[in-house]
Amino acid sequence: MDVAINPERIDRLARLLVNMPLPQWSYEHHFYDGSERTVSYLLILDALNFCFFPEPRWQVIVGGEQVQGYFGLALVLKQAFMIGEPPIDDFSYLMCIKEQEVRTLLQGERPIGKIPLLKERVTILRELGDRMVSVYQGKAANLIEDAGGSAIRLTELLVDGFPSFRDEAWYIGEKIAFYKRAQILASDLCASFRGKSYGALKEMEQLTAFADYRVPQILRDEGVLDYSEALARIVDSKEWICAGSVHEVEIRAGMIVAVELLRAALLRLGRVLLSIEIDWLLWNMAQRREMAPHHRTLTTFY
Repeated sequence: MDVAINPERIDRLARLLVNMPLPQWSYEHHFYDGSERTVSYLLILDALNFCFFPEPRWQVIVGGEQVQGYFGLALVLKQAFMIGEPPIDDFSYLMCIKEQEVRTLLQGERPIGKIPLLKERVTILRELGDRMVSVYQGKAANLIEDAGGSAIRLTELLVDGFPSFRDEAWYIGEKIAFYKRAQILASDLCASFRGKSYGALKEMEQLTAFADYRVPQILRDEGVLDYSEALARIVDSKEWICAGSVHEVEIRAGMIVAVELLRAALLRLGRVLLSIEIDWLLWNMAQRREMAPHHRTLTTFY
């Protein structure tokens, strides 16, 4: 294996996290009106929540503010929801959305850098629109109702019904399920609605951390994840790692296992956190720190 976990660093990082406050949901960057439209917003946001990093890093200017990556996506979608143009909360519109319309939607007032995987984003929006209209009558509330208040059931509905959410890989003959974007929708609903209304979801404790590239990066920086010399050379030189490859699966799986070990270590220290809450802490740490490069994989899964 090319990825290992250092148990001593698990305990060290747990002591660093034990008193760290959980980050709050950013209503500044996200659309929220407390209605079903917010559910539609989050569903579209998480359908497109992947791959922001190829240099020059994609950024947008919205309301005079220059924002990059995930928060840039959240802001351009928030702007569209607030002004109602284009009508992206109408899933029948998304069914036939054109590439130029998606480009215009995602560029904000002015884009900086190229929008990564644009054609794939167009395909995903069309898939989302088609499924929401044909199965859920174009109403995001119907999807949540079908989940019956279960975060696990909601994840299953997304994975089973929307191929773009089917985040799976094969490793030594065994299927590995990550479901990063499907699980993060449940997390976003819970955070945005503060655990009430559409965000009143049970079984949140069964969700794993969200296997991406930022959390492995901070775990490696903290010495929790150790890469082999060969893998470290690939990552540090910013070489591409194929989606579904042994290296990619080991990095993502190692990240999830490390977070579960952190969860147990924090419990021993007297702090009870969900795996997704530990993910929030680590992801926010990663945003504030200069580190060695993260692994590079072109994928729509994260």
